[in-house]
Amino acid sequence: MKLNVFLLFLLTLSFISFTANKPVKILMAGDSTMADKPLVKSVTDSVTGKTLEEPFLERGWGQLLPEFVSDKGQVVNYARNGRSTRTFVEEGLWTELINNTKQGDYVIIQFGHNDEVPTKKSYTNPVQFRLNFVAFVNEVKAKGAFPILCTAVARRKFDETGNLVPTHDGYPDIIRSVAKQENVPLIDMEKITSDWLQKAGVEGSKKYFHKLPPGVSKLYPDGLDDNTHFNEKGARDVAHFFMEEAQRQQICGLVALFKE
Repeated sequence: MKLNVFLLFLLTLSFISFTANKPVKILMAGDSTMADKPLVKSVTDSVTGKTLEEPFLERGWGQLLPEFVSDKGQVVNYARNGRSTRTFVEEGLWTELINNTKQGDYVIIQFGHNDEVPTKKSYTNPVQFRLNFVAFVNEVKAKGAFPILCTAVARRKFDETGNLVPTHDGYPDIIRSVAKQENVPLIDMEKITSDWLQKAGVEGSKKYFHKLPPGVSKLYPDGLDDNTHFNEKGARDVAHFFMEEAQRQQICGLVALFKE
């Protein structure tokens, strides 16, 4: 009997130690600008008919965030290409994320690129967009975790005078208002990245995006002029901006997970 009690005591201590040493999760909900991307994609050679592996250079900023996180934290990126707040829920991605969220975890939420376009199947009207964000916040809080809201990162769109043009309509303001209403941290990625791109200018900002001249990649034989999605350099800079703003706001528990 005493041996059984002692074994139970040891098992309890082992469980407590294991739980205490587990990294805090940083879960991410969002769209293609945040999502993990494959390092290569398959393409069929038009001459030989062979399938080749071609480097794929697009990156989401959530894919680069682990570079700034210590072994005290673990980034779990649920962001997916083309998702809006509505489709993220309808496809079960939010349920999967919230089921994997534990007390003390952090959940970073950034949407807007696909919600805001009426011609897309992912379109979410402003009223529903707001309700979705409020629901996200409350469900994360109910798990004993901490929501962090992000406005959508800026697109690279300049007018003829060289001024960056906002492309997200009123959707970032909805996120800002939800953060204020629910008293949760807001990382204003739209403002941060807009300032970054404006400072870089029309030509200088090109180096941050997934752009390729003709003949360089078999994936894009005619070239690629993408002003929405980042390359590795751009994604890394945006992830760094997120970390810096979290530090500036002194989001203490999250900041403790970053590398020194």
